[in-house]
Amino acid sequence: MIAAPTLILIGAFAPAGPWRAALWALALLVDYASPIVAGTGGWRIDAGHFAERHGLVIIIALGESVVALGVSAASEELTPAIVTAAVLGVITISCMWWLYFDVVAVAAARVLRQLQGRSQVAAARDSFSYLHLFMVLGIVFVALGLKEILIDAQEPFPAVGSVALLAGLAIYLFAHIAFRLRNMRSLNRQRLVVGALFLLLIPVSYQLSSLVVLALATGVLVALVAYEAIRFREARHQLRAHGPAE
Repeated sequence: MIAAPTLILIGAFAPAGPWRAALWALALLVDYASPIVAGTGGWRIDAGHFAERHGLVIIIALGESVVALGVSAASEELTPAIVTAAVLGVITISCMWWLYFDVVAVAAARVLRQLQGRSQVAAARDSFSYLHLFMVLGIVFVALGLKEILIDAQEPFPAVGSVALLAGLAIYLFAHIAFRLRNMRSLNRQRLVVGALFLLLIPVSYQLSSLVVLALATGVLVALVAYEAIRFREARHQLRAHGPAE
């Protein structure tokens, strides 16, 4: 608990450059590795508060993506292509919000409340401290990809934007799959298929305009959301009716 903040503080006073980067990278390594090395004994958590705080981190990351999208759109001439890309970007981010908050967050909070002792702390560490990091990483990559699209919405997709958007969506979905495996001990097959599809689209995207790639990705996400909303309607309603506190 002391080592990582100390390294961050030392790095803040170090000259900007490799030394500062190395100290902060080491601080991150210590911070994320220590719960595995030291174990979960001696820790207690408020399950509801813990899950809610991590949900707010996801909201902040998605919100910053919307802000970045708006700033990028405002810096360009508002052509039909730019407006279309901005609208598709908002739909994409909205789908990412739904995929987490409709059921995933509620179910995970309920499971965390039902656990006790070390098993509860271990689940909090694995599901929230670690797997949420990959969810946020996916959101950041998606935001970068959307920015690249708005820079040149009708030209062939830049390599950075292609990897960022499609790989970011894949990382986000794969983190959800791991999240469900850790909490529910079950596999979300449709999200696995969609995540793999996004990875397969990366080499294909080099042959398409960035706007077409964004439209394809958005369409796939909308189809995934629609499928889950219809296919699991009753289960969703039952879960949400009881809420995470049950």
